Amino acid sequence: MAAALGFWLNLGLGCVNPKTGGKTILRVATWGGAGDDSEFVKTVRRLRQEFEKQNPGVEVREEGIPGPGEYVKKLLQSFVAGTEPDIITLDASSAAVFIDNDVLLDLAPLIAADSEFNLNDFYENVVDIARRGSRLYAIPGDFTPIVMYYNKRMFDDAGVPYPKAGWTFEDFANAAKRLTKPGQFGFKFVNWMPGWITWMWNEGGDVLSPNGDRAAGFLDSERCQRAAEFLRSLVSVWKVAPSLSQSAAAGVDLFANGQAAMEVSGHWAMIGYKNSPKGPDGRPLLRIEDVGVAPLPSNIGKSVTVMYEAGFAIGKNCKHRELAWKYIKFMTSHRVQSEYNATGIAVCARKDVSQERAADERERMFLALIPTARAPWGAKVEGYETVERAGETAMNAIITGSKSAADALAEAARKIDKDFSRR
Repeated sequence: MAAALGFWLNLGLGCVNPKTGGKTILRVATWGGAGDDSEFVKTVRRLRQEFEKQNPGVEVREEGIPGPGEYVKKLLQSFVAGTEPDIITLDASSAAVFIDNDVLLDLAPLIAADSEFNLNDFYENVVDIARRGSRLYAIPGDFTPIVMYYNKRMFDDAGVPYPKAGWTFEDFANAAKRLTKPGQFGFKFVNWMPGWITWMWNEGGDVLSPNGDRAAGFLDSERCQRAAEFLRSLVSVWKVAPSLSQSAAAGVDLFANGQAAMEVSGHWAMIGYKNSPKGPDGRPLLRIEDVGVAPLPSNIGKSVTVMYEAGFAIGKNCKHRELAWKYIKFMTSHRVQSEYNATGIAVCARKDVSQERAADERERMFLALIPTARAPWGAKVEGYETVERAGETAMNAIITGSKSAADALAEAARKIDKDFSRR
């Protein structure tokens, strides 16, 4: 603890005795750095300034933590040091580590005592990501199911019907084969576990046991092996997806650059699609009107996907609980979320706002996937990053052909269980 405290104070974060100028400082932690000046960031900044105007004497101080993998580590260090912010942005993919270590405030009593706040305004399975029995540790802001994006123009040119609910792995492979031609892949594969774990789910498998305590017998199961072999075939046998080295050499987003007909991603990708690079003729390589959204293919009858969510949580030792709760209510209100979600970053966790945006066909498809969307394992299992590291190492070996799916997944399962046994 002493070492963590020294490290945190040396960073100059979580300052003791800040110069407040007589104001009450409400510290809000989120990911990202000061260099981000996107429209989304500008919108959030304006909304926070509006909250300050409504609450004279209050300053909302955002504390961005940039760098991949740094957010959780540095935020945990701040809790150890006793310098944690008042509010943290709780990411579903790492929620378990904060909830299980009892560093967050149970919001259920605040909700019960507040007649102005209605938890039923939010999607139940999204709320449940931060629920433990009768306790609730975060109010969801926004989320995204992982979906299959497809390029309608490429489908039309190849005479391939658009993907629809109920399509299978075989249907997907057949479409990808017809969509592949010189200079164009049918599918863009990325060794990103949040994107490919859903193939295992839709083959009826999973990477961990139901209670999340072991990988052996699950990640290395025949169902997961079949899903992994299917992904390998896309790259190495049918060559409808680029190899990992080809993707790296391209140096661009193949889907956004009009060089791949399908890819798996979240709602955030829509922002990039709207700003697709332009070709020699000055036209976008990917027109946003050509982007379609479909459920993931499935061999188990009903498509299952994962949803990634960001919510607002209050530190257990927060000195400004009432103000922090007021800020969360403000940020998750109908009016504020209507403005926030106009940026297109994600799907609003409020039913009313998300349904108002459903005039767009793509938004309607996202909403249709909510009932079968699962929380990521990181919302339930502390240290899940161990699983993702081992899983991506295994998938790399499978895709490149250096190991069979059976051997690579069995090795990954053993490593995960060994790491879990040390916790």
